[in-house]
Amino acid sequence: MELQEQLCNWLNIEWAYQNASRGKRGRSATAAFEMTLADNLLELQDELSERTYQPGKYTSFHIHEPKKRLISAAPFRDRVVHHALCNITVPYFEKLFIPDSYANQRGKGTHRALDRCTYFARRYKYVLQCDVKQFFPSIDHALLRKTLAKMLPEKNIMWLVDRILASGRGVLAEEYDMVYFPGDDLFSSQRPRGLPIGNLTSQWWANCYLNPFDQFVSRELGCTAYIRYVDDFLLFGDSKRELMDWRKNILNRMRAFRLTLHEESMYPKPVLEGIPFLGFVLFPEHRRLKARKGHAFRRKLLSLSAHGSSQKIKESVQGWINYVCYADTHGLIRSVLQKSSLLGMEN
Repeated sequence: MELQEQLCNWLNIEWAYQNASRGKRGRSATAAFEMTLADNLLELQDELSERTYQPGKYTSFHIHEPKKRLISAAPFRDRVVHHALCNITVPYFEKLFIPDSYANQRGKGTHRALDRCTYFARRYKYVLQCDVKQFFPSIDHALLRKTLAKMLPEKNIMWLVDRILASGRGVLAEEYDMVYFPGDDLFSSQRPRGLPIGNLTSQWWANCYLNPFDQFVSRELGCTAYIRYVDDFLLFGDSKRELMDWRKNILNRMRAFRLTLHEESMYPKPVLEGIPFLGFVLFPEHRRLKARKGHAFRRKLLSLSAHGSSQKIKESVQGWINYVCYADTHGLIRSVLQKSSLLGMEN
């Protein structure tokens, strides 16, 4: 069955709805869609079959943890379409990703990435840590489309990719500081760019965007100890000189993706100094939670204590414990719970 047929298959659309609504059944947008569920799903199926589907407008808002970011939420019916598209395309993407790319993928995630970082920290002396400036606002639509077309076995689904890409054009324009690359002219500022943070498609496409870079690091640089989680990546080695050579090559290669890095912090350092990564500071034999993570949760807990239900507080506390327990944080957990009069909820 071709990808276009798989997209429009009723079972795929029904599955997409189930995924999109998971954990959101009580929200007004989901409830409104469910009022006439069968009619809405049939309408989406017809629009996708006839290629007349058009995305709606985004609702944008800022979050401030772990840092200030603009989140753009698509209407619920569009989120169903995003899931329908990802259901049939993600298996092709995952086959092409390197083993040490960890974001969003089944059986991977934050904790697997942290464990892999610890593994490398115990075997190498130095680490080169890199992260992309304004990653989601900077993603170039033409380059992304070219990459996705290469990763998919058929082109008959690209019409939907184009619609979703176009719907996000300009959503993050105010979050992007224009950078000119070699060969650019004045019209380069008008290049379509940016993926709305909040779309399921954006999460997967961001991974795809840097997949050719992953291949470059692994194959051309020959780095065998490399980890990437979205736009944060680490290279390990025993030679500072080799890491500095890699640094130069990485900066040059990133220009091909129309991306820039935080060069001021991009230098080899001993792993014994600690590696700040995904909210933790990792050492070869232990790991700590970043201080700001603990402070942020205390603020959240105080707010929930004043305005949230006891069930909401319990769920938040348990979720936080599940996250921080992957570090040496038993004392921190007890301290937070004691100060919040919630001691005993960690069990």
